[in-house]
Amino acid sequence: MINFVPVKRALVSVSDKTGLVEMARMLEREGVEIVSTGGTAEALRSAGLNVLDVAEITGFPEIMDGRVKTLHPTVHGGLLAKRDNDEHLDAMAKSGILPIDLLICNLYPFERTVAAGESFDNCIENIDIGGPAMIRAAAKNHQSVAVIVDPSDYDQFLKHYRKNDGSTSLSMRRWLAATAYARTAAYDSEISNWISKEVGNTEPKYITFSGSRPEKLRYGENPHQAAILYKTTSHRPGVGAATQLQGKELSYNNYNDTDAAFELVSEFEEPAAAIIKHANPCGVAVSTNLLDAYKNALVCDKTSAYGGIVAVNTPLQAEVAKEISKIFTEVVIAPSVEMEAKKILLERKNLRVLETGGVPNPEEPSKYIKPIAGGFLLQDGDSARIKSADLRVVTEREPTKKELSDLLVAFSIAKHVKSNAIVYVKNGASVGIGAGQMSRIDASRIAAIKAKEASAALGLIESMTVGSVVASDAFFPFADGLLAAIKAGATAVIQPGGSVRDQEVIDAANENNIAMIMTGIRNFRH
Repeated sequence: MINFVPVKRALVSVSDKTGLVEMARMLEREGVEIVSTGGTAEALRSAGLNVLDVAEITGFPEIMDGRVKTLHPTVHGGLLAKRDNDEHLDAMAKSGILPIDLLICNLYPFERTVAAGESFDNCIENIDIGGPAMIRAAAKNHQSVAVIVDPSDYDQFLKHYRKNDGSTSLSMRRWLAATAYARTAAYDSEISNWISKEVGNTEPKYITFSGSRPEKLRYGENPHQAAILYKTTSHRPGVGAATQLQGKELSYNNYNDTDAAFELVSEFEEPAAAIIKHANPCGVAVSTNLLDAYKNALVCDKTSAYGGIVAVNTPLQAEVAKEISKIFTEVVIAPSVEMEAKKILLERKNLRVLETGGVPNPEEPSKYIKPIAGGFLLQDGDSARIKSADLRVVTEREPTKKELSDLLVAFSIAKHVKSNAIVYVKNGASVGIGAGQMSRIDASRIAAIKAKEASAALGLIESMTVGSVVASDAFFPFADGLLAAIKAGATAVIQPGGSVRDQEVIDAANENNIAMIMTGIRNFRH
């Protein structure tokens, strides 16, 4: 097998022309012949470079609006011929095919075209055919050909090229081939998923997912686990696409927790603040202004809030930044951060501050993937949102207007708490949260205990759960979980219903003059 291959001829055909002229100039200085196509050739000639048009070597002009230009034996023979195979070399000689040692090719901007909301026909026209065919050919024949698909790899290639006196090593060509195949796989993945969505195919026979711009993280959930962040082409505002304004790099857990926090506050149209620890909220509140929302969220569990993640759904103002700065916080995420707030937060050097440019739409369809042995599970994101018109009062007493408002807040929060989940809310703010318990009654008791402790820390005589409402993410299998909430002082409850013992739970509510609403929608989050 050939190790070092001199680069004497390069075929250049790119959509993204970043760094192209500099790359081509270096190759020309080294005596490399440059063959190019269409707009790429024009750009290089405009920069004063000598370029041989691909039509000159194929003897065939571009046709069909450029759809057919490189799909020709002269091109693919030059890419696919094995240099140590006499039969291949003889075929090249007989057909007048010259070897291509380097392919520089990136693809039509299909992903960008879809993201821009272009028409179906325009998206179709931005599906590259010749590019992937050349890339796959060059990558298959990496024994003899180097292929570059990303401008970010130009510098690394040039260093290698110079170090090896104008040649490429087999190890470099293999590395580039792996990158090339990953790129075409990701490209095809985006196309197949897009067209499946366009034709309404919700259960395609084959499905793939792609990501790019890898960011190596220090480690995963624990130090012995490796982790990498791959970003997608989704334009959903959030942590993956946010701009980091300051602070250390984010860890795996930071990304996970910050995503949970920002998705939670997106549930609300009023100013909302959420404080998250280990992907569970330790305090959430809505109010007429963000400052009160943050203060009320903090009251729920100040102890757990230490070292937590803060998310808000409206522009972050200076007065809120001052409050956040009073305790140690890992990450703050907001749709935007006002200039004075930036100055205040900058005093906390290690605090990560993220700006997203918007708030995600909680009703927007999304997918969640969970690996399992031998496959993976794929499900729709939980985009269900409860509105007043969807609610069914099942008790003799109806909730008051104030209770109803708090019930809707509580149910929205419970959707973002690990199951089994119980959430107490009072005046638009969580006052007790029980998360991730094996039994619902334990979740109810833990939430009440934490609320009692938080109340005592504030110097309150009675627990904040007195006069509150309570939400459960799934039905009460027995009345005991509801009775625990009533004992804690809750006056109204919202839950999905659906248990064989629903009537027993309703009877317990009526006996205690508790208003109960059933939604018919369960919000498990495992």
